[in-house]
Amino acid sequence: MPAIAIAASIADDVAAFLGEHLADMRSVSPPESVHALDVDALRAPGMRLWVLRDDGGGVLGTIALAPLEPGHVELKSMRVASAARGTGLGRALLEHALAQASASGATRVSLETGAEPYFAPARALYLRSGFEECAPFGSYVLDPCSVFLTCAL
Repeated sequence: MPAIAIAASIADDVAAFLGEHLADMRSVSPPESVHALDVDALRAPGMRLWVLRDDGGGVLGTIALAPLEPGHVELKSMRVASAARGTGLGRALLEHALAQASASGATRVSLETGAEPYFAPARALYLRSGFEECAPFGSYVLDPCSVFLTCAL
């Protein structure tokens, strides 16, 4: 299994990977429904970003946790490289983030993902992993292009 490590800083290759993520989100969702974070937002206080790298150091995936309120965090920037999708790396990233959230005292993890067919594999992974649909949380509002999910830890 490739290594998952906290990103103490955001290296250029990780920034490029996250830029691709943001570009993909903008290509499949209307502008008002894109909630992916840019690199600057991922550098904000309280954000935790993990990077999954292959044995050669290439970026295979990312996942982040953002603080919402005491005991409640939001899953952000979940992405696996196109060539590595369907290999179980997304599940590994998700399990890692949930374990880290629990270890830090969180009792709930929530997320927003797209309602479009592009996001169906991600939604299926989240539902298989114990997430349930919920109302919008934090600063989100109802949006036909968004699905809101939450998981008690």
